Amino acid sequence: PGIYHVGVPTLAGTGAEVSITAVVTGPEKKLGLKCDWTPFNQIVLDPDLIKDVPRDQWFYTGMDTYIHCIESESGIYKNVFSLAYGNQSLDLCRDVFIREGCGQSDVNDEKLMVASLMGALSLTYSEVGACHALSYGLSFVFGYRHGYANCLAFNHLPEFYGDAVKEFQEMVKQHHITLPQGLAKGWTEDEITQMAEVSYKLTHMWNHAIGLDWKEKLTLDNIKDMFRRL
Repeated sequence: PGIYHVGVPTLAGTGAEVSITAVVTGPEKKLGLKCDWTPFNQIVLDPDLIKDVPRDQWFYTGMDTYIHCIESESGIYKNVFSLAYGNQSLDLCRDVFIREGCGQSDVNDEKLMVASLMGALSLTYSEVGACHALSYGLSFVFGYRHGYANCLAFNHLPEFYGDAVKEFQEMVKQHHITLPQGLAKGWTEDEITQMAEVSYKLTHMWNHAIGLDWKEKLTLDNIKDMFRRL
């Protein structure tokens, strides 16, 4: 099953070091391919490699972990395995981003690397949802980096994630992160439509977030309206 391969992450948050998903961007869509042979055979988590990451980048990638876990527990595919990994990851994320002693430090760098790993393992048993669906649209059309795109979307989805959005906003404030508002005012209708079409095609994400009958509850126009909030 392929060549033995070792991963050494230099950012913490995406969970790519243990994820079974490979993200592919093509001319018409962005999607994830899931395969048993994509994970590394061995990973090396060295917190020294992330200690000099700029604060904004540290935050955006770290929030990918936080959002993974919130999405994992907020849908129909959640289960005891996904919750076990996700709850532990969220506890570590809160140490890193909002509790006393939060911020970039040697101890928190270790915690964030482990949180990233556990967040991805949570998704192995569950799925991402509406936030990632919108994020894929943002990245496809405008080339936004994944963690940043997730932050832009998550900030405006309280109907899916409730109090977690408020907690996220507290973390944004805590670490003096500036998330732009009113982006949609500069987008054309064609760009909004293109993003919505990319998002709408991510059936597995909407299945998890809303249910297998999601197409009876969510339209392309609804997704366009979500983008217009940004």
